[in-house]
Amino acid sequence: MIRLIGAGSRPGRGERVLDTFWTIPNLITILRFLGVPLFAWFIARDSYGPAFVTLVIIGCTDWVDGYLARRLDQVSSTGKWLDPAADRLALIIVAVVFVVDGIAPSWLVWAIVIPDLILLANSLILFRGSPNLPVSNIGKIRTALLLLGAPMLLLQRVPGFDYAWLGAAGNTVLLLGCIGHLLAFGGYMVQSWRKYRRQAAVPEGSPHGS
Repeated sequence: MIRLIGAGSRPGRGERVLDTFWTIPNLITILRFLGVPLFAWFIARDSYGPAFVTLVIIGCTDWVDGYLARRLDQVSSTGKWLDPAADRLALIIVAVVFVVDGIAPSWLVWAIVIPDLILLANSLILFRGSPNLPVSNIGKIRTALLLLGAPMLLLQRVPGFDYAWLGAAGNTVLLLGCIGHLLAFGGYMVQSWRKYRRQAAVPEGSPHGS
């Protein structure tokens, strides 16, 4: 979400992309990876309070790493694919855990997992890996909505917060996030095929194809 509004960037300064993995933003992104199994473990133990806190921290790291990458001038080539991968992993596992535990309806998993599997297969077939596409604004808003709606829904399971309006609000935000996920999916599919056609149109061995 922070990339959408441009906060943390320094006016008048171009973006420098580092080749190193060892940056503060990338280390924060790794912490997000580690937070996902911790979240699932808390849910398995019905420890909804700690699970809620962990989920909020996971969501906040998506804001923090983007802010620091620009503020500290530590945007890296690794971070450009690692950050969206962490987002994707978090969304899929949180969705599956929510449905298995009965926190959210099953449509949440299908709306998130199926498009992601199609995108993965599409990338492997066309590019034999990541297509290195820029994250769209719809994708950023989608992530923000899902990482906002999920904690709202989970908070309702925490003792003392069993309010009906929390469940209704959480489901509404998650529904909007899933709609955004499908829209972002369509956009990435179009972008990937356009990029594939552009690359296929360049003669092999041409310096423009490198």
